[in-house]
Amino acid sequence: MAQIFSRRADLYFRLGLIAVLGLPIVLAISGFAYYRSSYFTKVGEYVAQPVPFSHKHHAGELGIDCRYCHTGVEKAAFAGLPPTETCMTCHSQLWTNAPMLAPVRLSLATDTPLRWQRVHDLPDYVYFDHSVHVNNGVGCSSCHGNVKSMPLMMKAEPLSMGWCLDCHRDPAKNLRREDEIFDMTWHPAADQDDKGRMLLAHYGIRPDHLTDCSVCHR
Repeated sequence: MAQIFSRRADLYFRLGLIAVLGLPIVLAISGFAYYRSSYFTKVGEYVAQPVPFSHKHHAGELGIDCRYCHTGVEKAAFAGLPPTETCMTCHSQLWTNAPMLAPVRLSLATDTPLRWQRVHDLPDYVYFDHSVHVNNGVGCSSCHGNVKSMPLMMKAEPLSMGWCLDCHRDPAKNLRREDEIFDMTWHPAADQDDKGRMLLAHYGIRPDHLTDCSVCHR
């Protein structure tokens, strides 16, 4: 009887079958890896701004408090961005003719706000309240990183749902005293477990409700 298929046909068939069955697995693993990579999360990337504002210079070297510019951080959901008048409080006297500050001078002259680009931009279906966090022991650097060391503002954490839930399930590991909220160099102490439990009681935090859907999705 004549052989219809070559001897290699069976090998090709087996390899093709493996490829068909393995492709979904490879795609799933690749998709998961991409979702967690900086290409997707944008962690470590700088965002072009109308003015190259340096937090390292202003907050780090000059020691300007976060709340001087972000006035709503302790009392509102949105931390707030400074109006041009706040910038000109200093720059009407310092570096008044610096080329890089031309957009600031134009903003003041035309009464047109600067269009800052968001670095930490959550989806519209996510509700986040800055005041709730900073008034309950969560410091700025837990989400934003050490801003005082950043020449240009960049995203320090992925801010993904999994990342947020990791904290909501066990907030004690990130809680600080009130006087440490704006300390950009804060790190959990060796006895953070004990301190965290005490701070949970101090702030009246009930972790069993922090993972309810309505906490972040309203």
